[in-house]
Amino acid sequence: MAAVVLDGVNPFELGVLCEVFGTDRSDDGLPVYDFAVASADGPVLRTNAGFALHTEHGLERLETADLIAVPAGRGFESREFPPDLLDALRRGAARGARVLSVCSGVFAVAAAGLLDGRRCSVHWRQAETLARRYPRAVVEPDVLYVDEDPVITSAGTAAGIDACLHLVRREQGPEVANKIARRMVVPPHRDGGQAQYIERPLPRSEGDTVAGVLAWMERNLDREVTVEQLAARAHMSPRTFARRFQQETGTTPYRWILRQRVLLAQRLLEATDETVDAIAGRAGFGTAAALRHQFVRAVGTTPNAYRRAFRGPEAA
Repeated sequence: MAAVVLDGVNPFELGVLCEVFGTDRSDDGLPVYDFAVASADGPVLRTNAGFALHTEHGLERLETADLIAVPAGRGFESREFPPDLLDALRRGAARGARVLSVCSGVFAVAAAGLLDGRRCSVHWRQAETLARRYPRAVVEPDVLYVDEDPVITSAGTAAGIDACLHLVRREQGPEVANKIARRMVVPPHRDGGQAQYIERPLPRSEGDTVAGVLAWMERNLDREVTVEQLAARAHMSPRTFARRFQQETGTTPYRWILRQRVLLAQRLLEATDETVDAIAGRAGFGTAAALRHQFVRAVGTTPNAYRRAFRGPEAA
């Protein structure tokens, strides 16, 4: 396999590829990969961490690789990629090689046209940019990685580990993938997706018609309210209130308050030792089962798994 790097490469994302595919673990009975780092920008590159990277191979190394991996780098979401790199990626995919991207490396894969009509993943902060620049790509911002053979795309940083282990699992079985994960001291498979890490600010009112009602709703998340009650607070008919609310916030009252409740539950799971039952009550879900149902739908994982991810297993 070959990891192809460009000027401004992120050392961590490159290091993920080096660790999974470039480390000799034959003493543990694990396979040894023919791994090389190839440069698309000359033999000496600047990294995103302030040091230089010297490479022995150019793009010719990609011509015989079964797997071509593109790690992230500074400004990849807006840069123009070398045409010879894009040609090499296209030739690789055409002859049956797999193409793997880590985080913003996906922009090079997209520029080569390999994401047209394919589902793909990227760091949630860059998902909108990717979708706008490459409208034929089907961007899935909530997942850790997407395998659309022969293209595998992964989200930010550590999601590259998930994608690499997935590829090993697929090609050489779970035993090999689990052994590599154990040596790396990482989980062989993570539950959930990016959704649990995404910051999603609630849409704010673009006018002042419902601003007072929004403030009241935020202070009273534990109360059950109807559109009729909210409309009365705004001195409107229910139909007029629902229309104004949609116009000024971009969503419905039900969806707005549901998302606000999930956000409150996230904050309480991260910052307090309250039980899931207590948090369900404070956040307006009533029962732990109702909280769990809505939390999984919105965040992609359970409340306890979310708490473990942010505070460690003891907290859960």
